[in-house]
Amino acid sequence: MGYSDFVNRLSATKFGGALTRATAAKVDPWIYKRTKGRWVMAGRPTIPQLTLTTIGRKSGQRREVQLAALYEDDGSFVVVASNYGQEHHPGWMYNLEADPQAWVLADGNDYEVKAHSLSGEEKEKIWPRLHEIVPQFRTYLTRTDRDIRIFRLTPV
Repeated sequence: MGYSDFVNRLSATKFGGALTRATAAKVDPWIYKRTKGRWVMAGRPTIPQLTLTTIGRKSGQRREVQLAALYEDDGSFVVVASNYGQEHHPGWMYNLEADPQAWVLADGNDYEVKAHSLSGEEKEKIWPRLHEIVPQFRTYLTRTDRDIRIFRLTPV
C-alpha cells in the first residue's frame, strides 16, 4: 500500500475523520496557502484540493475550509458537503446557501466564485467522477441518511 492509499483509507475511518477534523481541517488551509497548494499537513495532497473561503452567515467573518474538489475542464470546481459522513451538514454549506459568493485557492491560484447547489439529476451524473477522485465519499455516504449537497463553484 502506497502513501496515498494509506492517507485516503485512514481518512475514511471514523478515527481518521475525527483526527482530520480536529487537526488538519484547522492547519491545512494555512499550509496550503503558504505552499501554493503543494503541501498539506499530511504531506503532498493525495486528492485534488482547494481552500474555500466563505462569509459566515451569522458572524459576517471570512471562514476558510480545506476541501477535496473536482477540477472541471470549464474552470469550475465541484465540492461535496459530506462532513466526513456526520449527521449534520458542514457550516460552510450554510454559508454558501446564505451567500453564494466565495473565494477559492486552487493550485496556487485565487478565484472569486459563485456557488450553485446541484440538483438531484446533476448529482447523480457527477457522483461517479467524484468517487474516482475521492474514494472516501463512498464511505461517507454510508454513514448518514442526510441529503449530502454538492456545489459547483464557478469563477466570476
